[in-house]
Amino acid sequence: MRITCQRLALADAFHTVSGVLPSRTPRDVLQSIKLEVKDGRATLLATDTEIGVRYELTEVESEVEGALLLPTAEFASILRETESETVVLEVDGDVIWVRCGPQSEFKLGAKDPLEFPPVAGFEEEKYFVVNAADLRQAIRRTVFATDVESTRYALGGVLLEFETDIVRLVATDGRRLARVELPFRSEGVEAPENDHPIVPSKALTLVERSINEERDEDVRLAIHASEALVQSGPATVSCRLLEGRFPPYREAIPKEFKYKVDLPCAAFHRAVRQAQIVVDAETRGVDFFFTRDLLTLKSAAADRGEAKVELPIAFDGEDMVIRFDPQYLIEFLRVLDPGTNLTLQLIDGESAAQFTTEDGYLYLVMPLERPK
Repeated sequence: MRITCQRLALADAFHTVSGVLPSRTPRDVLQSIKLEVKDGRATLLATDTEIGVRYELTEVESEVEGALLLPTAEFASILRETESETVVLEVDGDVIWVRCGPQSEFKLGAKDPLEFPPVAGFEEEKYFVVNAADLRQAIRRTVFATDVESTRYALGGVLLEFETDIVRLVATDGRRLARVELPFRSEGVEAPENDHPIVPSKALTLVERSINEERDEDVRLAIHASEALVQSGPATVSCRLLEGRFPPYREAIPKEFKYKVDLPCAAFHRAVRQAQIVVDAETRGVDFFFTRDLLTLKSAAADRGEAKVELPIAFDGEDMVIRFDPQYLIEFLRVLDPGTNLTLQLIDGESAAQFTTEDGYLYLVMPLERPK
């Protein structure tokens, strides 16, 4: 079996699918990526058994059908280090020869591709359609607020709520909450089989990685009772939906606020980053002092020093102070365009604070308790 691939296209596809590989697994075969040639198409496949990725390759030449397993670490290094326009793969018994132009040749061990578990493709006739750029932004604005290490399994994913022509993505780790809405259209389906699907954050990160906004393509999404499939261009991500009950997040969103402050996103982001410089794991918090027309950020740690950062703002309410974990704010602010118009709403120094943008993005964060 001999396969000729364009290196850049192969490297891009290989980078996308390799994101699913488990860091640890008793099954060595899962540390490999399968390259399959079938029905005139070449496809890369990877899985951790819970999440799978398929990526159809273009500009591939092969005279016969077949499959081989590529050792991920070694093959990724080959693609990264060579400058050859093409990569030729040839299987000879238990050996894979990798040839990059006339000057580079590598001999890798070949494993049995029949040991590789199946990875679902997108064969759906009924599905939802969302704009690729909108979905990519929605994923970036929510996955960071999940908690993949929580014993509450549902917190490790993003909840999808379908309502008429809007799909809502919601993520929370119990200390903060991110919510995004984006339009969709339906192709032959009125509602998902699972009316509260929770998609693992790892799967959505792979979807975000697979979206190429330059192709300006829509993304197709199918939701079944226990599985979701997402197709973006040549890539298909399949995953098991998370089990468990998602928290009743609407109850956490305050109905009324006392203060409303418009913040310059770029300047606010810069001020938070500066205040974080002297924060350590023990102190964690930054105090935000709101006084007339001024926001002052203060932080201190015994072994690192002190910081004071001032930011002019339009504020004419009563003086108040609230303490935040700066990392929670930085992770939120970094997914926004620096020119975003940002609004902060507050009740007091002990209640949840709400950030919103003009396009409907909502981020809720709980304050830290201030030292007595």
